[in-house]
Order: sequence, then C-alpha cells, then structure tokens
Amino acid sequence: MADAPQPEKLEQLHRLEDLSNDELKAVIDKGRHVRLPANWSLIWEKTPADKAYLIVDGEVAVRKGKEEVARLGPGDVIGEMAIVRHKLRSASVVSLTPVEVIHFTKESLEELLDEVPAFGDALRQTTDDRLGAPKESKD
Repeated sequence: MADAPQPEKLEQLHRLEDLSNDELKAVIDKGRHVRLPANWSLIWEKTPADKAYLIVDGEVAVRKGKEEVARLGPGDVIGEMAIVRHKLRSASVVSLTPVEVIHFTKESLEELLDEVPAFGDALRQTTDDRLGAPKESKD
C-alpha cells in the first residue's frame, strides 16, 4: 500500500475543491490508497457492487461490452452508481495508464456518504454528469 495522499492533493481535484481539509481527510481515512498498473481491470460489468474508487491520478476507460463509452481521470469516482442504486455493474473499468486511487468498500463508501455530506454531493454531481442529467443553475 502506498502512502496516502495529503488532503491538499485531493482539494486540487475536480469536484472536491469545496471540501474542507477535515472532510478530505475523512475521505482519505475511509478508503485504502493504492497504485495500480496500466491495463488493470478495476471493475467488471454485470458483477455485484462491492467497491468504488476515487481517481487521484491517471486515466481509466469505461467499457460496455467491448465499446469504450468514457474516459475518466483525477477527481472522478467509479463504481459508485451500482452501490447507490443497488444494482449490478453497468460497465467495466480498465486503467489506461498507471493509476493512483482511493479504494472504498461498499460499506466504507456508504459510511462516508453519511459522515461527509459534501462528498455525497460531489459524488451525485459526478453521477448526474455521467447520466446526462440537467445541471442546476447557481444564479
């Protein structure tokens, strides 16, 4: 296991910039920091939702069948939709580059969503963006 990133590194990530240092530390502490090589399968389509990842560094491909449907990178969370929706995985995720991630079990992610509402908001925004939901106006 690699040394965990400092909260300052996470606050630079898209969607996490509004979280406080204490909230970012809670995110780091709830998960397990790992580095994985390129071409590593993180999530498999049609399998139970037992984990999620916050990408700290690197790039992954999201694939439905053999078709790539998205590329995700730092600040994106993968695997959360199936956990939140209590469904099987809708896609597979494979690292395109070496990646640095924070791995969450289903249980630790659910606890984190209760303990750090701002992280839950960031996670829901990521999910909404992926599903193409309309964004709320901040006027």
